[in-house]
Amino acid sequence: MTDRAGDFETLLRQAFQPIEPPAELEERLETRLASLVELAADELDAWELSAIGDPRKWPEIPRAVAVASVGGAAAVGLVLVRTQRRRHKRRAASDNVLELVEHTVRDLAREAVKLIDEAQRRR
Repeated sequence: MTDRAGDFETLLRQAFQPIEPPAELEERLETRLASLVELAADELDAWELSAIGDPRKWPEIPRAVAVASVGGAAAVGLVLVRTQRRRHKRRAASDNVLELVEHTVRDLAREAVKLIDEAQRRR
């Protein structure tokens, strides 16, 4: 009976070992998120803010809100994916948890600024 329990524990340990996703998955995710951000920016750029004053254009407001939400979520995801890519370098460069958090926050901010700069260049 104890032999079966040991086998079960071994199987559980094997099943719950972390798996590194393939590099192509990360690249595809980054590409899709970037295209969502770009599409949302283009859609919002075409939508005029002055349309709020025209009651005939009010039915378009929920669409603009949805586009802004999707674009914002994709932008956050893109920043996270790009920041996550350098996690091993940050861990190696950090002596303690506080430094790791500091480096991670700095990378998040740097990626967010890059994304904003890319969006402004497209205009």
